[in-house]
Amino acid sequence: MAPSSQRFLFGGDQPWSHTNWTSSDDRVRGGSSYSGLNILPNNTVRFNGNLDITTLGGAGFASQRTTDDLSWDLSDADGLELDIASSDGKVYTLVLKDRLLPKQPDGREQSTVSWEYEFRTAERAIVRVRWGHLRATYRGREIDAEPLDLRNVKRISIMVRSFFGRQEGGFSLDIVSIVAFRGDR
Repeated sequence: MAPSSQRFLFGGDQPWSHTNWTSSDDRVRGGSSYSGLNILPNNTVRFNGNLDITTLGGAGFASQRTTDDLSWDLSDADGLELDIASSDGKVYTLVLKDRLLPKQPDGREQSTVSWEYEFRTAERAIVRVRWGHLRATYRGREIDAEPLDLRNVKRISIMVRSFFGRQEGGFSLDIVSIVAFRGDR
């Protein structure tokens, strides 16, 4: 990437596609939350659904993640930008992974380190996430970890959590694009 440049990962000149995304909600742990990613006519997506806090004792989550056949070399970027068209004001989390393990015999995924950034907006906004703003977590708890392997990003997720009852119910976040950026545009 050239200085002060951007590369669309989703949106813009890389149209959103349902085949690139799948849900990963708390139903994998017996919960009742659910999410969807709907492509709107203007090449924006709506991440929406319902966050349930009753089934898992307040520990609900809902997310959409990229499919396992995608990966990116983001080593030439300084971070990611999310162009948010509208939001309900809830706290959302951008999650990146550089390692995926084989599924367990029951089909569930094995946990690996996640790199997370929480954001909240109630209006149109550009959420700019520099690599240094990501925090390493394992099963939701912050940990010390090796740096994110930017040459081998294997998953991008958008998540909403209940934070043990602090947020619940319907949610909606409209995303115009996810862009790898370089420089201080």
